[in-house]
Amino acid sequence: MSLRPVRFLRRGRLVEVAEVHPRTTLLDWLRLRERSCGTKEGCAEGDCGACTVVLARLRDGRMVYEPVNACIHLLGQCDGAEVITVEDLAEADGLHPVQQAMVEKHGSQCGFCTPGIMMSLFALQHEGGAPDRDAVNEALAGNLCRCTGYRPIVEAALDACSRSPSDRFSKTEASTSKVLAALDDGSDAWFGDPQAFFAAPASEDLLSRILEETPDATILAGSTDVGLRITKALEPIERIVWLGRVKGLDRVEDLPDAVVFGATVTHARALPHLEAIDPDLGDMMRRFGSKQIRAAGTVGGNIANGSPIGDLAPALIALGATIELRKAERLRTIPLESFFIEYRKQDREPGEYLRRVAVPKLRPGELFRCFKISKRRDEDISSTLGAVKVTLDGDLVAAARIAYGGMAGTPKRAPAAEAALIGRSIKQAATWRAAAAALPGDYRPLSDHRASARYRMQAAQAVLVKALAEMAGLPSASTRLHPRREASLAAE
Repeated sequence: MSLRPVRFLRRGRLVEVAEVHPRTTLLDWLRLRERSCGTKEGCAEGDCGACTVVLARLRDGRMVYEPVNACIHLLGQCDGAEVITVEDLAEADGLHPVQQAMVEKHGSQCGFCTPGIMMSLFALQHEGGAPDRDAVNEALAGNLCRCTGYRPIVEAALDACSRSPSDRFSKTEASTSKVLAALDDGSDAWFGDPQAFFAAPASEDLLSRILEETPDATILAGSTDVGLRITKALEPIERIVWLGRVKGLDRVEDLPDAVVFGATVTHARALPHLEAIDPDLGDMMRRFGSKQIRAAGTVGGNIANGSPIGDLAPALIALGATIELRKAERLRTIPLESFFIEYRKQDREPGEYLRRVAVPKLRPGELFRCFKISKRRDEDISSTLGAVKVTLDGDLVAAARIAYGGMAGTPKRAPAAEAALIGRSIKQAATWRAAAAALPGDYRPLSDHRASARYRMQAAQAVLVKALAEMAGLPSASTRLHPRREASLAAE
């Protein structure tokens, strides 16, 4: 195999990564190596947004500007991108429009959070269009500010992003695109040595070979989980295999009866496809994490890390999703629900990796609901997430799939609650209550700092009743603060 260093574009010059540890974060490289200290370290876990930078990449022939949390984004993951930080925004003749708007609207006080906020707004401006207040709030959901109360920041965003970007990045986009296209040459990237390395294979065949020879290597997708193992748990991870350059793993196949996601499809790219299956999935994905998290985190990574509170797994289990795994030349397909064995243990052999997730679309007579319960609405880990799919024969429940996260050591189905629904009329409140009453037979939740066991059970029961009530025809406006997106769209 022909190996080359990891390389990216920085301030118009090509940077080749060498003589750094494989687990070096982008934030550490910026602050400690380059001495670009405008990017701040706050939480070191991708929550506060003080470390937000923007990666510019070519996607389907066009330039996209994606905000990421530099504190948990590994340096090697910048391969093929242009790295843009707050120091790069202003030009010799004045501030960047998003910076000028923050000054004029008094959007900065102590200033610690301001660099990350401006990078989020820079990315929003380069999305194009004129975002409304909801879009601005969504763009800023991953940036915490303790000083201003957000009003002046939002006003600055509405002002700056109402105009198309006219900065040096937009003016040099054509030439930058050519450079980035040349970097995407299909070769395999690597730095380190046999004891500690960062490998970025470009093909599944090489990926399989590396994992077969080093089955103890850490598989990295978006780093929204592995990054915390490095920055918070201080795990001495030495050998890293990044999937971000593997051709084909980023593919989305929209088939008549299912959507098939490659393992490295990001949450941002998956969102519209999931929302097309059901609006609740779109709402869940918007609350799943900030734009920074959704731009980096992947469908495969959220499943393969085996977290009992991962949001995708219970929703996809309820839909009947399957996954495909590969080890060497062997492929196997299993139901997603069978993948989770016990806490942080999956049905995955050493050297085996998850390559695809197939999510069935809803068929006639099938109804779906999904609810995320968390302490704050945006960018928060779930206390529990419940998903329900029923198949109706008239008013009778012919089949049911109910799954929860946060209620056990793994995301799992609720067979007792499912059985309580079969053959009963969904129109009757007694049916809803019977299913909810069966849930204690399916789960024995734990108490932790996010929620007590009693709260989790009561919330899970309420979610189930809420879902069934809506499926029976009770308007979502009667059960939710924010009606289902399909209802609001119909009203428009």
